[in-house]
This record gives sequence, structure tokens and C-alpha cells, in this order.
Amino acid sequence: MPDEPEVVLLSGEEVLIRPVVAADTDAMVASFERLSLPSRRSRFFTGVQRLSQTHLAYLTQLDHHNHEAIAAATAATREGIGVARFVRSRERPEHAEIAIAIADSWQGRGLGSALLRRLVQRAREEGITRFTADVMADNRAMLALIRKLGPTEVVHQDGPIVTVGVDLIPATG
Repeated sequence: MPDEPEVVLLSGEEVLIRPVVAADTDAMVASFERLSLPSRRSRFFTGVQRLSQTHLAYLTQLDHHNHEAIAAATAATREGIGVARFVRSRERPEHAEIAIAIADSWQGRGLGSALLRRLVQRAREEGITRFTADVMADNRAMLALIRKLGPTEVVHQDGPIVTVGVDLIPATG
């Protein structure tokens, strides 16, 4: 397994955060099954019941340059509890689309913030300066999480889905 640095959340709970690897397919399925239907709708915009083999390959077979994913697991059991990812834009390589999924029982504990911080770090390392995200307009938690990065703008809205953008503030010293 890749390095698994331990992170202490604001709630005091310890989690491990590391890059997703191809061997994480089973863990990805188990994590997906822990998402409620509303959480699946928020992440995938549908009530998808299961991940296809094609989708699983897309989610786990990454180049860690144009497509990066960071996974979180409990320190105690190593059960998968969240994933954050970016996919670089082909048209604008300094931009990337992000997505985050957190197991329902771990939402509201600071895990999304911890994953997003690590994702921003990786994005900067890869030369990405702007994130965009397609978000359900009623997903206040995700919109608030993105706003923590800085001023956001609505790039596009199509019915219940809004695309927001945020420039990544360069890391200081």
C-alpha cells in the first residue's frame, strides 16, 4: 500500500489518507455500498445502484497526474470512508474538475475538508490552478466545502446542477 499518513479530524477521530490505487476496486465497491441513495444522488446525480466494471476501472486506474484520487479510511479498521478526486481538463490543463464522496456516517466531521486539503496539495504539485465542480444546487455541504478554498463563481447552471469554479490560492512559504 502507498503511504498512509494519519490525520486527526476536528472531531478528534483518526483517519488514514492516501492515493487510490488499482487494487482498491473491492474497497471502492464497499465504500459505494455505504452511501445512502441521497448521497449517491449528490455524487453521481442519479440513484445508481451499483458501479459497473468500466466505472470501477475509471475510479481506480489512475495516472496520478491528470486523474488523481485520494482515499480516506478509518485508522482503526481501515474501512473506506471517503474519496476526493480531480480530473484535469483537456482543453485547459491548468483546470481540473473535482468530486468528493463521504460515507454518510462520516459526513459533518471534517473529513471532506481534510480530503480537499490533500487534493489541493496534489493539484498544486501537478500545476493545477483552478477547480470546477458540478454540484446539485441543494447540496449545501459540498458548496460550503468548495467555498473554503476561496471566492467561488457559478460557471453554469443546468436545472438542479450548478457548476462552480474557484481559483486555487498559491501555497505560501
